[in-house]
Parts: sequence; structure tokens; C-alpha cells
Amino acid sequence: MEECGLLKASNQDWSADLCRTCPVPEILQANACEFLQLRASVGRPLTAGLQRRVQVAAYCQKSRANVHEPQVGCGECHPLPPMFEIRSK
Repeated sequence: MEECGLLKASNQDWSADLCRTCPVPEILQANACEFLQLRASVGRPLTAGLQRRVQVAAYCQKSRANVHEPQVGCGECHPLPPMFEIRSK
């Protein structure tokens, strides 16, 4: 039997069609931070029309903050090297 552990933990109904557009594999591939916690829900975002989609909220246990871009992280656990920082004049 197939299921989604993340949706199951949130008491959300899972169906195989949700896997096609699920952002979780991409997030986990881009960000393997041990402090990142993901919460999933199923919704119908305006951009998806009537299709149900997995929506993900992220939280950092270390910085104790919501993470707005889970692929990137909170910015405190793994800061960008100085060469990638935007400097103001």
C-alpha cells in the first residue's frame, strides 16, 4: 500500500495523483538541513484551478522561524558564502 508519510502525519487524505506535482522531493534534494521541518497539507491553490496540490510549510528548529523558501533554508543554519551575498553601495 502506498501512502505519503508527511500527509499522513498531518491527517490529510493522500492519492497517487498528488505525487506528480508534490514539491517535497525537490525541497529535500535542494536542502538537507537537519533542522528543517516540513508540514504538508492538500489544497487547491488559485494557480492550480480545481486540481488538488500538496502545499508545504517549513520551519527551522534551530532559528525557531518559519522558512519562506524551503529549498534555500532560513539563512542562519547554512549562510551563503560571501561571494554570493548582495552588497549595497
